[in-house]
Amino acid sequence: MVYIGGENKPRDASEPECPFCRAPGGGDEDGLVVRRSGAAYVVMNLYPYSPGHLLVCPYRHVADYTDLTPAEAVEVAVLTRQAMRVIRAVSGPAGFNLGMNQGQVAGAGIAAHLHQHVVPRWTGDMNFLPIVGQTRAVPQLLEDTRRLLVDAWDANAGE
Repeated sequence: MVYIGGENKPRDASEPECPFCRAPGGGDEDGLVVRRSGAAYVVMNLYPYSPGHLLVCPYRHVADYTDLTPAEAVEVAVLTRQAMRVIRAVSGPAGFNLGMNQGQVAGAGIAAHLHQHVVPRWTGDMNFLPIVGQTRAVPQLLEDTRRLLVDAWDANAGE
């Protein structure tokens, strides 16, 4: 409900800084940053669809995928591949949802700053709770999941 109510979201695209601009500016633990690269970084989703839900973001505040530089596009792709490998090693999901919601009408919660979702999925992971209880069970704290992913990154990223 906090997410739906708009907490931590910029009011509109004209705001100079958004949560994806702020996250890498502090410490990794406080910002839930999992991995940093030259032009992009990986961060835990503050409102995850499932445990281990990561976002791959360019540092640069850019809204549209076509506005990424070639180097940024490559880093987003490389970090996405690495994130999948690390999540597989840490928690063994049965599959993934990957994607970018381009624009508010397409479902982007923060449309002004591009971010790629890496969502691990397990067989039967969406049960009756979202329907009956309007609740999703996320059985692990973000900080705990972040630590597992950070600790496993170098050994499992593969690139």
